[in-house]
Amino acid sequence: MNNIIVRNTVRFIVLVLIQVFVLNNISVNGYINPYLYVLFILLLPFETPGWLLLTSSFVLGFTIDIFAHTPGMHTAASVFMAFCRPGLIRLISGSKGLEPGMAPGIKDMGFRWFFLYSLILILLHHLLFFFLEIFRFNEFAQTLYRALLSTFSTFLLVLLVEYLFIRRKDKA
Repeated sequence: MNNIIVRNTVRFIVLVLIQVFVLNNISVNGYINPYLYVLFILLLPFETPGWLLLTSSFVLGFTIDIFAHTPGMHTAASVFMAFCRPGLIRLISGSKGLEPGMAPGIKDMGFRWFFLYSLILILLHHLLFFFLEIFRFNEFAQTLYRALLSTFSTFLLVLLVEYLFIRRKDKA
């Protein structure tokens, strides 16, 4: 139990630092903005109570908002992502259920499951974030394009990090 808390606390801090000091300074013509910090929400254990999932997502989004000077947009998108997560897990997992101790990663759930799970949640997060940022629908196509490109870049980073840590754990 304490190991899980320590691991998730370290993951939180590392992802916030990477987001704030590296990824927030990367932007390709304003269209591609990778948000790797969502990996924290994606990798929280299945057994995480709903209140803790929403609270930790709120704190994560609020922390990013403070450093990115975005008034509540990351917070809203992160809480929305956390809110959608349990329903999506039930939808994707179906009747096979989840065993205690399993984690929502490639190692425990397989590539296909993680692909669908992370892509949908990242897309939901990015759609809400970018539409809150622009806050109008007259630039719908351009905002959708930005959200899709950023979803793709974030998803690639999430897969890269996930595979890097799977390989390291298997070798140890």
